[in-house]
Amino acid sequence: MKIIDGEGFDAYWKSRAEKSDDEAVESAVKKIIAEVRAGGDAAVRRFASSFDRSSPAQLEVPMSAVEQAANDLRADDPELTAAIELAADHIKRFSAKQREQFSDFEYEMEPGLVTGQRVIPVDRAAIYVPAGRFPLFSSVLMGLIPAFCAGVRELVLASPPLEDGLPDRKVLAAAGIAAKIAATNGNAKLRVFAIGGAQAVAALALGTETVPRVDIIVGPGNKYVATAKRILFGEVGIDFIAGPSDVLVIADEIDLAGADLVAADMLAQAEHDPDARAGALVPSKELAAQIAVAIEHRLARLPTAETARASLDSGGLIVVYRDRDEAMRIANAIAPEHLELHVADADRWVPLLKNHGSLFIGRLSAEALGDYSAGINHTLPTSGSARFTGGLSVRHFLKTVTTLRCAPGEGFEKARAAAETLARAEGLEGHALSAAARG
Repeated sequence: MKIIDGEGFDAYWKSRAEKSDDEAVESAVKKIIAEVRAGGDAAVRRFASSFDRSSPAQLEVPMSAVEQAANDLRADDPELTAAIELAADHIKRFSAKQREQFSDFEYEMEPGLVTGQRVIPVDRAAIYVPAGRFPLFSSVLMGLIPAFCAGVRELVLASPPLEDGLPDRKVLAAAGIAAKIAATNGNAKLRVFAIGGAQAVAALALGTETVPRVDIIVGPGNKYVATAKRILFGEVGIDFIAGPSDVLVIADEIDLAGADLVAADMLAQAEHDPDARAGALVPSKELAAQIAVAIEHRLARLPTAETARASLDSGGLIVVYRDRDEAMRIANAIAPEHLELHVADADRWVPLLKNHGSLFIGRLSAEALGDYSAGINHTLPTSGSARFTGGLSVRHFLKTVTTLRCAPGEGFEKARAAAETLARAEGLEGHALSAAARG
């Protein structure tokens, strides 16, 4: 883990920038897409034999298996079931509140000229849930529930098969619980498929004999999944391209307990993956040293220490800032996926912090709560893409379309005449004549 001064941040950050293009991955994914496009289910099964733990003869998972998984979890682990149900309820309530912010309207610009907006859910959405080192069944809730609340008619959940040909049982159980809690639209339908990797993205984007073609694919995945989403964007909608997960903690002059809390939150991020990034901005070298010591103490008893240490060794960073303005500038330049404020006057910082996937205000607001149970979404922009986009939400499953309603009147005539003039000035006489025909 590096500790640097704020004045050296720009040079360090520029040197750490990585090329996002991986020619070998790109070539492999293009081949997978081409073969799924030509071969459908057979190609999906062939790639599953190579990359997944099994290649099930039946790609679609019966809903009876989903219901059984939920019932089994309820019997075997009622505490976990209750936690999933609480998280699902919070996500539903937050998503429903988000949905209220998107509404239809009509607005009379002038007499005879009425403009409007309609907000329409996509017909069919897919949520991809990986099954790598840690099957993230919480991502089932984060993807399915906002889609249900948006009013999507048909939802498709895709997750890689395990040795028995079915996805991870907790993934299935979470899907069953999410559907029960969030499917308030009586016409909504959930289908589950045991497919993974780039071949799953291709099947969902293109459609096969068994897998329905969807309108949008959301959810995290490895670099093959991310590359497939990028290549197929245009044929299908996507949320965004996910890279390694990251957190940035801004701290002020805190005590040893506060330093330990920063260390705990950095390690919570670092344990995800060796490529995960954990960083902190602190006002003194003394505090930086205290955090580094606290990290070592926690690593000594952390079951995921090997992964966390690999992450911190390759990308862990503590920057010592001179003042609040420098800290804000650095934070906005990093544009972290998760930004935590461990500062006494957090509300003074908030207005000027504009680049982050999710903001955690105050020391009690741990990223882990956002990851699981608070109700906000944990599928967030990474690799600095918080500069131009936000996290997964109800809006990803909605289309905002505009309307125009005209009637005889002064406003209509002025707009019609202006359209005729503008079209003719651009050399598009057909457009001009179309407007003139209504005069």
